[in-house]
Amino acid sequence: MICTESVTQGGSVIHRGVQYTVVATAEPDIWEWRYELGDQVKTGRTQTRLAALAARRVKSKIDAALRAARPNSLSGANVAERMSEPASRGLT
Repeated sequence: MICTESVTQGGSVIHRGVQYTVVATAEPDIWEWRYELGDQVKTGRTQTRLAALAARRVKSKIDAALRAARPNSLSGANVAERMSEPASRGLT
């Protein structure tokens, strides 16, 4: 759960160990966001009326960046191997 007050006032929030900010702009319904992952700084803008939705969108971007940065634990061979295993649940 995020603190909407921190988001609307431009305070920093942490999601999955990544600090991010969401700040309202002078334009109505436009929010600027920023997060830092490793040595990369990502910034952008999103359009929504709700501060919580703007924060949710940034968290989704952070999740995607973390997935992309993580070593690929499911290689093509791994996926094929798992697909050929019999299902452990369900009707047989």
